[in-house]
Formats: sequence, structure tokens, C-alpha cells
Amino acid sequence: MRDLHSALDAAGPQAGRIEDLWWIFFWVCTAVFALVLIALLAAVLHRRREELRRVDGGERSLTRAVGGATAISAIILIGLLIASVSTGRAVLSQPPSDALTIEVVGHQWWWEINYEDPVPSRRFSTANEIHIPVGRPIRVKTRSTDVIHSFWVPSLHGKRDLIPGHPSETWLQADRAGVFRGPCAEFCGAQHANMHLLVVAEPPAAFEAWRQAQLQPAPPPATPLQQRGHTVFLSLPCPTCHTIAGTPAGGRIGPDLTHMASRRTLAAGTLPNTKGYLGGWILDPQTQKPGSKMPPVAMKSEDLEALLSYLESLR
Repeated sequence: MRDLHSALDAAGPQAGRIEDLWWIFFWVCTAVFALVLIALLAAVLHRRREELRRVDGGERSLTRAVGGATAISAIILIGLLIASVSTGRAVLSQPPSDALTIEVVGHQWWWEINYEDPVPSRRFSTANEIHIPVGRPIRVKTRSTDVIHSFWVPSLHGKRDLIPGHPSETWLQADRAGVFRGPCAEFCGAQHANMHLLVVAEPPAAFEAWRQAQLQPAPPPATPLQQRGHTVFLSLPCPTCHTIAGTPAGGRIGPDLTHMASRRTLAAGTLPNTKGYLGGWILDPQTQKPGSKMPPVAMKSEDLEALLSYLESLR
């Protein structure tokens, strides 16, 4: 499935209302622009005739025309205001009671995603990729840990600013399956342009299968190479920042890596999640994303190969 990223390709009710408002403004403004051009053209063509009819009746006719145009303009503006307020109230409404709740946390420069549940054992975290079931409303709680970020998935909803110290929430829903790209929509530092997330909308059965997989701890190393990679991972500074459920690694500074191999991208949408890019990211992340908190890691080639084999098994 291709990534979708357009406010004019709505895939849910909230984005649909915003798209409808955009088209209302577009067609009204287009009509006004066309009428103004027609009036201007008519005035130019009839200039000489009007010069010959400079009498009081002509002035009264001009006054009526200007008054009528002013009244029509006021009616149009009021109508657009009503449409805008109505759309705003609709998109800011409370989500239905059966909504699935997730928390989106903005970091410089990646997205932490926490799936909430009344049962603690059914809660889990991932990064930079949100999976949702088609047709079900999603309550999205938002907060930032550092600077102002902005959560925006154009095909599903409008923007929601993440202001430090001021948690907020919104909701969205996907009415069709697809992969929807969302950028950070507020300048948040040097790597603002490389802070993306994906929303993967899938049928309820596929979503439930994905969720059940995410609830499991990381699979144990299955081969001697993966076992060596597991040992290499734990011997490096990686566990200080990253979590892998089922292992001693429990860092919370960087993304949760328990099922990192199941994700489509690395470094918040900066790189495709392939073995080659993953190796380059581990060895020299500052070349790919200058200013990120991921430090370069020096290691022997055989250790890197083992580490990559282990990380690729985390599905």
C-alpha cells in the first residue's frame, strides 16, 4: 500500500469535514473571483458609454450597485464563517465511548506511541508507527517531553499541537484501509523535517493479530549468530536508552525496540527499515540525522553482523 499524505484525500469523518470546508471555500472564492473579473471587464467595455451618461441617474445606479455588492459580500462572509464554525465544532467533538485509546508523545525527533488498556498486561509501546482498526474511532491523547510539536495526519484529521506541560486529546477514524503519513507540523528543531509517523489502518482482524504480537516479549535468539547479537546488544550502551521486553534492556530515552523489525521505517521515517540502512544508522546516526540523541557506536564487523541478525529477528 502506498503512503497517503493529503488533506484533499480524506479517509475518515474528521478529515472529510475539513475537506468539505476546503471545497466550499474554494468554489465560493472561485465564483467571487470570476464575478469580479466579469464586472471589471464590463466596466472597461462600457467606460466610454458611462462617460457620456454622467447624470444623477447614473450616480444613483452606481450607488445601488456598490451597496448590493457590499451586501452580497457580507452574506458570503457570514456564510463562510458559519461553515467554518460548524466544521470546527464537529472536528473538536468528543469521541464515541467505544474508542480505542492511544497516547502520542512527541520527542526530538521521534514519536512514542502508547496503547492504553484498562488491563495493565494489555498495554504496550511502539514508535513512529500507529496501527488502527478500520471503522473504529481512536482517542488520541497527546503530550510533548521537550518542545512544541504538532501531530498531523492530513488524510485523517487536522493538526493538534503538543505543548509541553499541557496534555490534550483529539480523535480520528479511518474508514478505509491504507498507510497514512503524518509529519510534525510545528518547527521543533534541526531535524523537524525528519520527524514523521505512519498510521496503518487495517481490517479489525489484522489489527487484533498485530496487537497480540505486540503484547508478546521479544522472541529469544534462535541461532548462534542471533545469540551473539543479543550479547553484543547488552554489552553496548544500547540498553541505557532502549527497551526490549523480555531482556534486561529497559531504557526509556529512545524508542522501544521489542518489535522494531516489524516497522516500516527507521529514525522516525527518515530511512527504510532494511539491514543496510539499519547498520549505517547504528554506526553513524549523526550522518543520517544530525543532532539526534542516538550516539555513534563503534564495533567490529563481525559484531555488527551478529547484532543486525538479532535486531532483524525482533518482529
